[in-house]
Amino acid sequence: MDYEGHEYNFLGLEKEKSDYANSRFVILPVPYEQTTTYRKGACNGPHAMISASREVELFDDELKFEAYLEGVHTLDELEPTAVGPQKMVDRIYESAGSIIEDGRIICMLGGEHSISAGLVKAYKDEYNDLSVLQLDAHADLRESYQGNKFSHACVMRRIRDFISQTASVGIRNMSREEHELIERDKIPIISAIEMHESSAWMTKALDHLSENVYLTIDCDYFDPSIMPAVGTPEPGGGLWYPTLEFLRKLAISKNIVGFDVVELSPLPVNNVSEFTAAKLIYKLIGYITKFRR
Repeated sequence: MDYEGHEYNFLGLEKEKSDYANSRFVILPVPYEQTTTYRKGACNGPHAMISASREVELFDDELKFEAYLEGVHTLDELEPTAVGPQKMVDRIYESAGSIIEDGRIICMLGGEHSISAGLVKAYKDEYNDLSVLQLDAHADLRESYQGNKFSHACVMRRIRDFISQTASVGIRNMSREEHELIERDKIPIISAIEMHESSAWMTKALDHLSENVYLTIDCDYFDPSIMPAVGTPEPGGGLWYPTLEFLRKLAISKNIVGFDVVELSPLPVNNVSEFTAAKLIYKLIGYITKFRR
């Protein structure tokens, strides 16, 4: 479908560079939202990011090339289920397996953060040594929240049920239960305060990861001054250039096998957040293309 002169896919690419057969990267939109608790709207995040991406310049002035030439295919939205988040996690796991087996790098667009567990589980089948890097304002390590073990507030707890090696960056909000778990299990956490004190946190975070890394980015990781359209904003978050510096180091030192960007909740009169998210995704595509070993 043509829309305002662009194909309706991520980056608005012509068929030659967006066909599945010709694409190294696959965009998986998952407009699922059931357990969010403050401001709703994450179900509209995937569409907003895809729409905004068609305004992203294809030439990267930092990397000096056009990463889209690797091919970026956009799948149809994965239909949500009304049964509950555990069933949605299972649906994502079942849908992603064949794509990963094809050697594609999946970028999942959310939707609430609970969905990340499904794609991580699918990548775990392919990479035994998989570790998970979380960029987030919240620890997401509750055993359950509002009676639901698969709430978006529990996603890292569910991921740690089958992935032992994780690292979390940007954390600045947690419950006492989560704090006690972190202390007891020595879970690597880089707080937002530590991030703002010096850049030493970057090496510290990377040292906790294995060779193969799945990256999950909750948009509320960013400071609300640059990413206001989130359901649970927290002051004091990550800023644009330090984050890009870290992601570049990640791509140079590790193998990013897949990633997601979740919890964007678009605002009706301010589209800066979806453009920032779309630009971030394209930067990651560029870093992976240039530095993946």
